[in-house]
Amino acid sequence: MNEPTHVFVQNSPTDALTAATRDGHRWSALRTEVTWSDSGEVTVTATTVSRVALRWERALPESSLILGDAWERSYGDLQWRHLQPERLLPWYWLAHDQQTGATTGMGVDVHPGAFCSWTVDRTGVTLWLDLRNGGGPTQLNGRRLQAAVVREFTDAGTPWTTLHAATEVMSANLPPRTDLGPVVGANNWYYAYGEGFDEKAVLQDAATIVELADSHPVKPFSVVDDGWNPGGNASGGPWDSGIPGLFDDLAATAESIKQLGARPGLWFRPLLSRESGPWAHPNGGEGSGRALDPTYPEVLDLVRGDLQRFRSWGFELVKHDFSTYDVFGRFGPAMGARLTDAGWQFHDPTRTTAEIVLDFYREIRAAAEDVVLIGCNTVGHLAAGLVDVQRTGDDTSGRDWERTRKMGVNSLAFRLPQHQRFFVLDADCVPCTPQTPWELNQRFLDLVARSGSALFVSVDPAARTARADQELADGIRLALDGGDQLEPLDWLVNTTPNIWSTSAGTVQYDWSLPWGADPVSG
Repeated sequence: MNEPTHVFVQNSPTDALTAATRDGHRWSALRTEVTWSDSGEVTVTATTVSRVALRWERALPESSLILGDAWERSYGDLQWRHLQPERLLPWYWLAHDQQTGATTGMGVDVHPGAFCSWTVDRTGVTLWLDLRNGGGPTQLNGRRLQAAVVREFTDAGTPWTTLHAATEVMSANLPPRTDLGPVVGANNWYYAYGEGFDEKAVLQDAATIVELADSHPVKPFSVVDDGWNPGGNASGGPWDSGIPGLFDDLAATAESIKQLGARPGLWFRPLLSRESGPWAHPNGGEGSGRALDPTYPEVLDLVRGDLQRFRSWGFELVKHDFSTYDVFGRFGPAMGARLTDAGWQFHDPTRTTAEIVLDFYREIRAAAEDVVLIGCNTVGHLAAGLVDVQRTGDDTSGRDWERTRKMGVNSLAFRLPQHQRFFVLDADCVPCTPQTPWELNQRFLDLVARSGSALFVSVDPAARTARADQELADGIRLALDGGDQLEPLDWLVNTTPNIWSTSAGTVQYDWSLPWGADPVSG
């Protein structure tokens, strides 16, 4: 592919971008050298560095529609949009020419050494390599860093098939995926919300999902979500015991779930602790505990110990959550191009934040061994191949249907091409609760089940009816059978597509309440 037209370097976050001088395939500025290979590999050698910008001068049709990804989960905000020069496009971008019908784009391979984003304007595109360590420059000390491998995407027939081809190329360096089979199960979060449940309720959830699976040869999971440890909702560790009187013996709980015919799963927040120690994150934290800095070896030892303990208790699935928030102090929409607050750095300032996060995911993967890992609030391009399942959208809801429409449908529609390439996609749970309309939840259930992606259901015992049970069972069995092939047909003009192509023909879903979408909700 063509090398960049210009390169710019920024050593300190407060410095201006400085144009680099070109010498063949090398650009130099401010004691920083950027090299480009014919394979699209970008390397950076520097003493200290914050950002590098690579610019390609290339005209794009003004009628183009542009699509990008998100740093971690999406928040109902993925969409095709007209040219917006300042719009941040994490990891990759596609441009669809409405006049010719052609779709092209660029992106970076998974597991880069930088947080990579793009901006696209009428005269060209810019790749922004965020090489910072926390909120300050990384001290590379002369080290040569592979920052990214850049790919160019040609038209593959339609925008949908082009995005599929792009995710295939960007993940080609991953080892072959282990076939998990269908990932289907129960999760109590969207009716319990971490409160008022105990082992008895957990075992009831397990019995419910087994009943609905109706002796299917693929065993469903039953996940104990947040609320089982003494800290309470969204709290930190230690993760060595359950709440006294409610979860006295987690190993016995896991065994009881197995005896009922389900596979036990457990939630935890690895980078937050309720105990004091020298390893606190300099960016602080929110909630019941202190955020931990993953560049301390002692923190990684704690996380390894947690995962080994969960395995010893007999849990076959672990969901790790909140690590992006605990590293950056922000959720995805607030990260933007700055990612985090200025002025702080990790205990180890010699690696980029991307390297630190990637190494953290590798440590979790190694410690988990054969346990199925779900990443929630994890960075998709870095977690690819290191989690089995990825929560790709923000929370759905057992209290407000509008959140499920906005978050769940959008995530599934715009990130489904990542499924089975980066990880098994999880657009989040299908609620069945008295507070939300079952006829709409059932449509979301049908869509997720047809997609072949992960299907988790939150079934409030108070919401069970003969109709709901039958429709839940139909969706769960469809998902356990592997689902179908889906394509959103109106995704160029609709953030929550209504019209979908399946192998059986076109299916149309109405996601709206009688008054439409409520802008106050969601």
